[in-house]
Parts: sequence; C-alpha cells; structure tokens
Amino acid sequence: MIAFEQKTTSLREGEVAIIGVPLDENSSFLRGAALAPPLIREALRSRSSNMSTELGIDLGTEKGWTDLGDLELPAGQEALEKIDVSISSILARGGRPLTLGGDHSITYPILKAFGRNYRPLTILQIDAHPDTYDEYEGNRYSHACPFARIMEEGLATRLVQVGVRSLTPCQRQQNERFGITAIEMKDWPSERIPELEEPVYLSLDLDGVDPAFAPGVSHREPGGLTTRDVLRIIHALPPHLVGADIVEFNPSRDTVGVTAMVAAKFCKELIGRMMTTPAQKL
Repeated sequence: MIAFEQKTTSLREGEVAIIGVPLDENSSFLRGAALAPPLIREALRSRSSNMSTELGIDLGTEKGWTDLGDLELPAGQEALEKIDVSISSILARGGRPLTLGGDHSITYPILKAFGRNYRPLTILQIDAHPDTYDEYEGNRYSHACPFARIMEEGLATRLVQVGVRSLTPCQRQQNERFGITAIEMKDWPSERIPELEEPVYLSLDLDGVDPAFAPGVSHREPGGLTTRDVLRIIHALPPHLVGADIVEFNPSRDTVGVTAMVAAKFCKELIGRMMTTPAQKL
C-alpha cells in the first residue's frame, strides 16, 4: 500500500484530494464514526449508481480528483496535530482537500491548516448543532466544541450555520460572542442563506440532515434538512469553494446502508463542484 505522504507528492495543482480521517475518540455519546470513510468510498463506487454528478461531470472519466486513502492516526492531541500537518501538505501542493470523517472534532485541525493558507475565509456549516461549547464534559476538543476553537483562534472571518435545531442558552451566548450567523430550522426555508464571501469552506455534519433521510448518525435530531435541501446548497455555493468535510456518519446506526449512500451522494456532488473551483488562493 502506498503511504499517504507518497501519494501527496503526486498531487497536481487544483486537484481535489479525498482523505479519510478515522477519528471518533472525541465523540460524546457513541463511538463509530471512525469506521465511516471506507464505507462512504464503497457507496461512492457502488454499481447501483454511477459516477456522474447532477451538474454533468463524469467522475469516472475526469482526472481532476484523486483518493489519498485514510490517515493512520495516533491517539489524543497527536492525532489532531497529524491531521493539521496532513491537510497542510495537501494545500502546499495546491490540492483541494475533501475530508471524510470521523466525528466533527476533526474540523478544528483541518481549519488550522486552512487558516494559514486562506485569509479571509468563510465557513458554511450544515449541522443540527452549533458545536460551539467552550468545553464539553471536560474536553475542549470534543466534537461539540470545534467551532469555538476555530473562531477564538481567528481561523475564519465568518461562520454561517444552516440546519441548527438544538441551540442551548450557552451556545446562543457563544454564537453571539463570535458573531456567528445561525439559520435555525424553525426559520427554514423562509430565510435564505446569506451571501457568502469567498473563499468558502463547507463543513457538512450528516446530522444536519433529517434522520428520516440519514439515520446513521449518533445524535439524531428530527426536523432537519432533506437530502435535496443539502444538494441545492452544494450546487449554489460560490465559485471559490476551497475545501470541505463530511463528518459524523456512524455506520453502527445506519439502516441498510442508506446513510452511506447519502454521504456518497454529497461526496460525489462536492467533488464535481470543487473541480470547477478556481485554483488560485485569495
């Protein structure tokens, strides 16, 4: 098997690079998200569908993307550091990372790498939860906290959240503190997504989708976005989409592989969408 480091050296400028990050030790309720990346890949290449995106790009023939495989991660803080270094190596070669988690804690080290390469940077977060606790159950790197770390370190100039439907008083305070724009599901779709300043990074937590469409998540929160809602958001993203992650798929909670197929659908559309993104950094 070719090591991740060797695969990275062959990246071409502007190429979309899929990277699996099998980390779930910062999950607060159930483990299992670390098992997701291979199953998303399997669903992506399933013969039950094909490799053409809705915007007309055949990923089976186009050469603008590659799969770097999964990271081998140590435990604890060293895992977050390795994620940061690995994403940085992709960005250094002009690649555009599309990361398959793993739980949402991986987004913090990913954005540490992006924050050094893209200023300004707008994050669009699709999620049932804001994930802005200062700490959760004594863990400042919990999957309930990544956007608190991201915003307090100035890794993004703006954060827009869509699909939120479980804001606690503490998280409302945190959102106000960081100037976060949260479009709650009670206001969807009467409120449209605000204009997003480029470049844009998308963080897609699968529990932002209603569990009727994606039951394979640890924190099922009814009343969420439909699969088509999310696809419309992906298709309407601004041109300069520089990276994305898909997180919180827990295969142990999936039903006959339906969530794997939903994740793979989002992955396919994001690859096609990112392949049309201008290559230059802003």
